[in-house]
Amino acid sequence: MKTAIITGAGTGIGAAAAKRLSLNGWTVVLVGRRPDKLQETAAACKQGSTIVLADDLADPAAAARIVEKTLEATGRIDALINNAATIKVMPVTDYPLEQIDLHWAINIRAPFLLIQAAVPALRKSSGAIVNISSSSGTLVRKGQSLYGMTKAALEYLTRSLAGELAADRIRVNALALGPVDTPIHETWASNLQEAYEWLAGQVPLGRIGNADEVARWIDLLVSPDSAWVTGACIPIDGGQVLDIT
Repeated sequence: MKTAIITGAGTGIGAAAAKRLSLNGWTVVLVGRRPDKLQETAAACKQGSTIVLADDLADPAAAARIVEKTLEATGRIDALINNAATIKVMPVTDYPLEQIDLHWAINIRAPFLLIQAAVPALRKSSGAIVNISSSSGTLVRKGQSLYGMTKAALEYLTRSLAGELAADRIRVNALALGPVDTPIHETWASNLQEAYEWLAGQVPLGRIGNADEVARWIDLLVSPDSAWVTGACIPIDGGQVLDIT
């Protein structure tokens, strides 16, 4: 049975991806900080099997623990979905050092360390890595200098490692997402309804996305149907990054 590690699996895109992969018989390793949310996701996974690993990706030792525990439980890793992220929107002059360090730790260092730790197992399975990026890595948005910088870095990492790991038959791709209905928006929006209306106004297709739509793309990128796709940073954003002015 194939095994996928999914970070940020307690809610939103991570939870949706876990449920979709479990329907296809995958063992899904659910990683996040909140055990209660991870257990909710596990309960919603109707097929396959689930492993709950509550850990904090801000801890640089977490990646090695997650990979080690996954291999102890399943003996293999076939996919790694780097979905967990943090965002804080504010002027560049207001960012405290702890927020800069947290964005670096969660959005860049954790995916890098997880990939680094998982590569030996992914070599054996000719596995796939999916990094969840954002249109903020391309667009210029006030208050998003820090978050956007980390997502641009994640996309560079995707392309770089796709080239480096191709000889090992490890595929590395990214999804650059527009606004999606997930709890991450609650970390910066004081009025969620107004925030969603504002975000939808930036999307040519006129709405924000939902987590299930993104989960379908994750499922595709870890499947044999994408066996000849690597190094792609695919915009899934309703046309948000298009210049239509």
